[in-house]
Amino acid sequence: MEFKLWPLKIFTNKIYHLTPFELRDHVPFEVKRVYWVTHSVGIPTGQHCHMEEQEVFVCAAGTMTAVIDRGQGKESFEMKEGDALYAPNFVWHGFENFSSDAVLLAFSSTNYRADRSDYCEDYDLYVKEYRGKIAD
Repeated sequence: MEFKLWPLKIFTNKIYHLTPFELRDHVPFEVKRVYWVTHSVGIPTGQHCHMEEQEVFVCAAGTMTAVIDRGQGKESFEMKEGDALYAPNFVWHGFENFSSDAVLLAFSSTNYRADRSDYCEDYDLYVKEYRGKIAD
């Protein structure tokens, strides 16, 4: 499966908004970790690629900009509440321009590795060594 950005269904009534997220329908891997990012106003986050890990990101509240390189250079995608993004391995990704109420929820195919051995955080190295190896 290649990079994908799509809107989730949001059901609204007078009391609340409900956004269902069925793992079997939206995540093309076994989820081993879930984390979320909040309070990131003015501070970009991420800006890396993984050689193994795959992730699905959900904008659970607010807005943000996803910065993605899926092989042809960096692209920006505005995300709003209810948008989801799949970043397979070898896709450079990061987020910026978080609104003050933004919540970014992430589903990961791997457990956390403190040694960051699965990360490439040098964009020039990514372009030279990893771009174009996107697994589908």
